[in-house]
Amino acid sequence: MPVGDVVPDFELPDETGTPRTLSGLLTDGPVVLFFYPAAMSGGCTQEACHFRDLRSEFAELGAQPVGISSDPSDKQGMFVAANALPFPLLSDTEHAVAKAFGAWRSWLPGNFHTRRRTYVIGTDRSILAEIGSETAMTRHADDALAALRRARAA
Repeated sequence: MPVGDVVPDFELPDETGTPRTLSGLLTDGPVVLFFYPAAMSGGCTQEACHFRDLRSEFAELGAQPVGISSDPSDKQGMFVAANALPFPLLSDTEHAVAKAFGAWRSWLPGNFHTRRRTYVIGTDRSILAEIGSETAMTRHADDALAALRRARAA
């Protein structure tokens, strides 16, 4: 989805199995939706923990990170507990949301179909920024903060 597009609302269970909607998450401010391939893997842990470590900077901008992968809710819960992640992790086991955002690939084996992509979404559900890097784990949070700061200054 390109910058400026309005994303459709969706509903997925979080790490506790509680249904969450994008529109509900946006009531508290912009959402930084980061897609990652697999909970508990090295790169995904580094990425999620970097979002965690920058939580006060996101909060200052009124935004919250929200992670999403195809892992089931119970594995997302273990990921949250193991890394003290203070934001929701959504379970997209059918890949519906990843496909809608263009964050899905069919050619990798196992549970690695979700592409590492981040979308900064404004409260009107428009995409403010898209960040894509499969190997630079800290870039997603850093670039998302920069996009939020640009949006605030505009």
